[in-house]
Amino acid sequence: MRPVWFFVAFVLLVSLEPNWTNAQKVYRIGALVADDPFMAAFEGFKHEMATIGYIEGRNVLYDLNNSKGDRAALERMAQKLVQDRPDLIVTSSTTATVPVAKASAGSNIPVVFLSAGNPLAFVKSYASSGNNLTGISTSSIDLTAKRLELLKGLAPGIRKVISLNNPDGPNYEENLKAMREAAKKLDLKLVEVNVTSGDELVRRSKELLTRKMGDGIIYPPDARLNAAQRAISSQVNRERLPSVAPNVGNVHDGALATYAPDYYALGQQGAALVDKILKGASPSDLPIEQPFKLKLVINLKTARAIGLKIPREILLQADEVIE
Repeated sequence: MRPVWFFVAFVLLVSLEPNWTNAQKVYRIGALVADDPFMAAFEGFKHEMATIGYIEGRNVLYDLNNSKGDRAALERMAQKLVQDRPDLIVTSSTTATVPVAKASAGSNIPVVFLSAGNPLAFVKSYASSGNNLTGISTSSIDLTAKRLELLKGLAPGIRKVISLNNPDGPNYEENLKAMREAAKKLDLKLVEVNVTSGDELVRRSKELLTRKMGDGIIYPPDARLNAAQRAISSQVNRERLPSVAPNVGNVHDGALATYAPDYYALGQQGAALVDKILKGASPSDLPIEQPFKLKLVINLKTARAIGLKIPREILLQADEVIE
C-alpha cells in the first residue's frame, strides 16, 4: 500500500501547489549590447530580475554578448544567440536590436529591447509590434529638439553646431530630419559631419571637432559614435566646445550635458516586460513603452575645462550634477 500512498500524496501536492513544478524551470536569457555605454541597461535589468525573483544560477541563466562596437561581431553574436534558441533575448540600443530582429524573424523567440532610439526600425507601431519584439523606447528622436535647445541654453552665444552623423546607422535619417527642423526653429546653422565608425571619429577628431567647424557639438543616438565619445573628450575640451549627448553615460564620460533616460533605470523597466512574457504574455500584445523618467545631467568638470559658466536656472533644474 505504501507506493500507492506515495503516489496519492504526490498528486495532491502538485494539484495544491500548481507553481511547484514551474519553480524548477531554469530560464535561459540571451543578451546583446552594442558597446560598453549600453551595459548599464543590462545591469539594471539583472538587478530588477533578481528583485522580482529570478536568481542567476538558480532559476535563470544569462548569456551576455557585447560586440564592443564591432559591426561584424555584432552580426555574428546576433545569429548565434538566435541559433541557441534561448527562452528570451534582451538587447540594448537600436544598433544591437536590428540584427537580432532580423535573425529571429518568424521564430517564436521573444525579444525585449531594453533601449532603442528608433523602435519603428523593427516594429510595426508603438501600440503593437506585430512580431516577436517589444521593449522600451529611449525617445531619442523625440528629444532631439530638446537637446539642441539645451545646448543653446548652456551656451547662448553659439551660432554653428557640429551635428555628428553615421549614414550607416539605423537612426540616421530620422535623427537628421529632426535635427534640421530643430536647428531651423532655433536659428542655428548645422555643420553636418558624417563618419561611419567610432574609429573614424577618433582618427579625424582634430580635423572635424574644432572651433573653425562650429561653436558646439551634438552627438547622435548612434551606438558606434557614442562609444568613441570618451576618446575624443580631450580634443573637444581643448577646442572649448560645449557638447550635448544622448546618454547619461556620455556625460559621465566627459560630455557637457544630456537630457535623457537613465539606462540602468530602463533595464529595470524592461525586467517587468520580461517577467510578463515568461509568464505567458505575447510580445505583440505588450505596447512599446516610453521611459518612466528623463534626467537632465550636467558635468561641471567639463564646464570648467572649457571655460563655460552654466546658467544658474539650468543648474537648478538638473537632476544630477557631476562635480
